[in-house]
Amino acid sequence: MIFVRDKKFYQTLVAFALPIALQQLITVGVNMADNVMLGQLGESSMSGATLANNFISIFQIMCMGLGMGASVLVSRYFGMKDNISMKKAVNIMYRLLFIVATCFAVATALIPGSIMRLYTPKAEVIGFGVGYLLISIPCYYLNGFSLTSSIMLRCVGKAHVPLISSICSFFINIFCNYVFIFGKFGAPAMGVNGAALGTLIARIVEFCVIMGFLLFADKNIGFRVKDFALPVKDLVSEYIKISIPVLFSDTLLGLGNSAVAVVMGHIGEQFVAANSITTVVMMLATVVIQGISQASCSITGITLGEGDIEKAKAQGNTFAALGFIIGGVGCLIILALSNVIVGVYKIEPETAVLAKDLMHAVAVVIWFQAANSILTKGTLRGGGDTKFLMVADIIFLWVFSIPLGAITGLLLKWPGFWVYIALKIDQFLKCILCVQRLRSGKWIKKINPKESLDK
Repeated sequence: MIFVRDKKFYQTLVAFALPIALQQLITVGVNMADNVMLGQLGESSMSGATLANNFISIFQIMCMGLGMGASVLVSRYFGMKDNISMKKAVNIMYRLLFIVATCFAVATALIPGSIMRLYTPKAEVIGFGVGYLLISIPCYYLNGFSLTSSIMLRCVGKAHVPLISSICSFFINIFCNYVFIFGKFGAPAMGVNGAALGTLIARIVEFCVIMGFLLFADKNIGFRVKDFALPVKDLVSEYIKISIPVLFSDTLLGLGNSAVAVVMGHIGEQFVAANSITTVVMMLATVVIQGISQASCSITGITLGEGDIEKAKAQGNTFAALGFIIGGVGCLIILALSNVIVGVYKIEPETAVLAKDLMHAVAVVIWFQAANSILTKGTLRGGGDTKFLMVADIIFLWVFSIPLGAITGLLLKWPGFWVYIALKIDQFLKCILCVQRLRSGKWIKKINPKESLDK
């Protein structure tokens, strides 16, 4: 069986992926609204918030690593109907999350200026970024628990709950940003700090909705407050083997993306402002990809937990094919809408031209990134092939993308299109390697002594 022809499979995929994609779309909507509002204040304000968010995104990517790493185990145990092991995996994830959030909170409180100086030498941009970071400190805990818990709920078929929380967060964030950025309804005009405050309020609501459901209503995992004290020693070694490579890989990706932001920051303020626009567009164009990526990880894990290896292989081939198709569609959408989107922003003509060039580069990259993301963050990860993916992420990002981006952008001063392609060269290389890995069948790993996978 090469591709899945079972109608039920596609129904399950839509049920998993659609709420995730809609949630990603809402997140992009919030980011786009933030950018448009901050763009009215000038390029320095938008750049300060963008660069501050690049540091915060390192934490968010680590949260995604913790959550997706745990989801490999949780989805497999869900397929095996092993509720105790599911709870233990979630418990370990939460303990690690608390440590990571505390490290980021302390660093942000003590050295916000030093953090911003990593991204840009401009004092005005640094000042805007420092204010944004300090107000965002509680978000490390609020957003961390919400992100990881959302992933847990998605991998057991409860993706509608994070979607509901995101809808609530969306309206609250947009309203609060409008009020506090511009000083409406008697509130002070806080500018960039107002955007941070609006985000903080939205995070509080999001946390209450997601954690309230997980701890008091969810029955698929059944995790309750008393389970925070559940002994987990017997699962630690298995968690380290499967989940820690995901955390390590995603952390290095986060640091790598931050290093890319450093390169962009030193290229110039115009490049940062132009890239902040293309980043939102990239997120908008990849919402379906993100949905299918996370859905494919869960579906693959559940299928392997049920012991059906041939079905998992057919599903993997189908997911890869969907990636290339969706990537092509995303490419065409970006090319068609690039002029319209750039025109929404109040930026200098030179920045607008650069943003359009970067959009064309994004259109090329997304074609390969779609299949790559669905394989690396979905199928191969769901199969337990986390060590291989960790090595691939490290090599292609740190050995190729970052050095080539620095050389082309800082030394050779190439046009923005080619600098962006160089910074994203890892997407092309990983796509080729991961397709070969999928075809080899070596990505399917046994992760539990009780599990039976007949190869």
